[in-house]
Amino acid sequence: MAEPVLPSTARTLLARTARVQRDGRAPSLLAGVVRDGGLAWSTGRGEVAEPHDDVQYRLGSISKTVTALVVMRLRDEGRLGLDDPFEQHVPGTPLGDRTVGQLLSHLAGAGSESPGGWWERVPGGTLEDLRLTGDDVVLGAARRFHYSNLGYGLLGELVARHRQRPWEDVVRDEVLTPLGMTRTTPRPSGRAATGSAVHPWADVVLPEPEHDAGVMAAAGQLWATLADLARLGVFLLGDTGDVLSPATLEEMTVPAGVDPSAPGWSAYGLGLQVLRVDGHTLVGHGGSMPGFLAGVFVDRVEQAGAVTLANTTSGLDPLVPGLLADLRAAEPRVVEAWTPSAPPLPLDLLGVWFWGPAPHVLRAQAGGLLHLGPLPGRGGRASRFAPRPDGTWVGLDGYYAGETLRIAPDHLDLATFVFTRTPYDSEAPVPGGVDDGGWQAPA
Repeated sequence: MAEPVLPSTARTLLARTARVQRDGRAPSLLAGVVRDGGLAWSTGRGEVAEPHDDVQYRLGSISKTVTALVVMRLRDEGRLGLDDPFEQHVPGTPLGDRTVGQLLSHLAGAGSESPGGWWERVPGGTLEDLRLTGDDVVLGAARRFHYSNLGYGLLGELVARHRQRPWEDVVRDEVLTPLGMTRTTPRPSGRAATGSAVHPWADVVLPEPEHDAGVMAAAGQLWATLADLARLGVFLLGDTGDVLSPATLEEMTVPAGVDPSAPGWSAYGLGLQVLRVDGHTLVGHGGSMPGFLAGVFVDRVEQAGAVTLANTTSGLDPLVPGLLADLRAAEPRVVEAWTPSAPPLPLDLLGVWFWGPAPHVLRAQAGGLLHLGPLPGRGGRASRFAPRPDGTWVGLDGYYAGETLRIAPDHLDLATFVFTRTPYDSEAPVPGGVDDGGWQAPA
């Protein structure tokens, strides 16, 4: 049970939520903040009966995250690879040469929507009913990010074929039930909100349709309560249970094709949106279907998240970033105290190393990691490294992500770069050698 927010914080969060609901004219809006393993605060505004956290709303594209979790489970079991051609798992589509990983990260060039009637407002059928053609491939592979609902419909088919069961049964048994999300279902069940469109020029509403999306269900079919959505937020903060390993979750949060050191950006990992807002990185997913808007995003550094559900088609200002900003300002996180720990290398191997004439520092970090980067105030490439069983180190992020670092007493060997204890040490294996004349003043 999460510790509730302070009364003053609760009022600030309530005031923001109430203004968004009123100004956005949502028939109902639910909001909550997540920390310490659960909902620390929540509210319902508009036509909401208590308990507001047990009313189902449609999640829309948050369903994609749930689908991606099962795909990653299949990968971790060795049943598929992210670089596998899709044809290897689901033959006969025009996207067969695109990879599973490209589909997960919206880099496969698949069309944004499935062919035929708009799948979000008309009942769906099987993959064969879509009758996909080359026209459903709109971009080259890995050329650019292009959000694709069709791509996730295909990933749902991949899940169903590997497990030999319907997608909805697989996600229920492998993700929802293990996480305790028992009020998350493919169609509304029990207390559920009615999806509505609000007239742009008058305060009247129009009910939106609800249906089974068929093969496209994996892209946006699920319904959930605020309490269940909060549990997904807790998962994204690292409480992965038996669903995925923390390392696989971390892998899913890495943006595809975007430099995360940039001052502001939005990107997509593997089934997760990654946003940079006011200097903070938020991980999660938004969702929209006719009649509904939803969101779950967490700040993994601050160990807090926010969730929202509304039964309106459009018109709401973003609420999650504001709730998280309010929480940070009102109740800043108190970090763990620093304590000494044994370094993963002898101390004489840490400290200053030179790439050519440029000084860098190799330092130990918590958790048995190393960090190699330029001196403060100097530009250059920086990465963290984790140990491998064979004594080498692998880059975790930055320019050297995935690259191998080898450490010798007199030099570091990293992706063909050699770092030495002094600039261009003639005794070290510097590529291309060192001029016999050594360092000289200009004539």
